[in-house]
Amino acid sequence: MKAKSISQAGENLRKEITAWEGLEQEINDLLELTKTAEQENDLSFEKESEKNYKILEKKFEKLEFLVLFSGEYDKNNAIVAIHAGTGGVEAQDWVAMLLRMYLRYCEKNDFEVNIIDESRGQEAGIKSVSFEVLGRYAYGYLKSEAGVHRLVRISPFDAEKMRHTSFALVEVIPELEDDDQVELRDEDLKIETMRASGHGGQGVNRTDSAVRITHLPTSITIKCQNERSQVQNKQTALKYIKSKLVKLQVESKAKAIAEIRGEVLAADWGNQIRSYVLQPYKLVKDHRTKFESKDPDSILDGKIDDFIENYLKATSKSNKIKAK
Repeated sequence: MKAKSISQAGENLRKEITAWEGLEQEINDLLELTKTAEQENDLSFEKESEKNYKILEKKFEKLEFLVLFSGEYDKNNAIVAIHAGTGGVEAQDWVAMLLRMYLRYCEKNDFEVNIIDESRGQEAGIKSVSFEVLGRYAYGYLKSEAGVHRLVRISPFDAEKMRHTSFALVEVIPELEDDDQVELRDEDLKIETMRASGHGGQGVNRTDSAVRITHLPTSITIKCQNERSQVQNKQTALKYIKSKLVKLQVESKAKAIAEIRGEVLAADWGNQIRSYVLQPYKLVKDHRTKFESKDPDSILDGKIDDFIENYLKATSKSNKIKAK
């Protein structure tokens, strides 16, 4: 592991330890003050004590939540890709809505986002988009979003104002550290360069800086055009491919274990994880945890914390049961 990575990991651990120690000290201080107030029969401290207790309880819940991140790659950055399902412009608009939702969520949680590649629809919306999310536990938080997302609404592209159902597939994989070894042989890679696409005018890159790499054994294809340098785009694409290969390895192991246990794993496109209904009523429901919200507007504005928290708690409980 590089010195920078070790230093960052050490700093992150130091912050967590300091937070727990600080909370412990605050709890002890409150207990001491409460005991003193009881001994002196000071009833005026009761309301303040209850207020401080609730504050400490919220701090504890926030720190306790980090315990749910026990996966090997939970602390890593994340790479997210959103793909439009069948439905043409309606599905492409749904991808654009999901992208906005995740960008708003990342902004509120101080995660940095870099667009890797984006393919826009001819009329509106986005056919597919991939981006990296930089921040501690980015993958741990966002892994809950992997799967098919379903939208039901009155289509703004339908002159007859009919209700439409759209689907989009969200992929989430962990970004690997520099020391994670995944062998990529030159003979297994097909590397193509091309001119980066743009929206016209001054924004078009006139050099062949975009890179598309295909991993021939798995047919994984990654295109990157977010950097002006062809070398940087190649490095990003290779990093993306390595991460996808690791995800395939993890899924392969999980499938083998599931077959031993007699479990049935659904295919990606059959794995509908969440429905967003805007018409004829308003409801967002997670089909895995059964958690729901009647405020889809705030959810689509990036307030998906409750869905993520319920998923992590449910999977943590499920893993404990399987381990027994």
